[in-house]
Amino acid sequence: MSTFNLKINNKKHTVEADADTPLLWVLRDQIDLVGTKYGCGIGQCGACTVHVDGNAMRSCLLPISQAEGMRITTIEGLSEDGNHPVQQAWKEIDVPQCGYCQSGQIMTASAFLNQNSNPSNSEIRDAMHGNICRCASYNSIEKAVKVASEKIS
Repeated sequence: MSTFNLKINNKKHTVEADADTPLLWVLRDQIDLVGTKYGCGIGQCGACTVHVDGNAMRSCLLPISQAEGMRITTIEGLSEDGNHPVQQAWKEIDVPQCGYCQSGQIMTASAFLNQNSNPSNSEIRDAMHGNICRCASYNSIEKAVKVASEKIS
């Protein structure tokens, strides 16, 4: 095992793990940040999405050895009290059904809106297409991203 120094949600963490351990498992099992979910383990569903240096990234694919020195933000660090515009829009539109994919959806949407604060519906669909919602709440997700973009603009 090796020691890694991480910056997660603006806090420094020192962890011991095998170099190839996915960031997802370090977040959940060692740092107790369980808002980031395990969905598929192969980067296909988006449930494990976090921000790495401001970009949406699948934490199940990122080895801990590559995360050192990067600025990592999880759903718990997006806002202290749930008042990020995307989180507010999610509540307004009442997006969640089962809720399992929501942290990944919100992290993808917030990274996208940081790059494009006034997207078209087509751009929203393109940005969100890699996140799977087993409840098929895609119309509500698209609507919430649009509402969040209006809050940001």
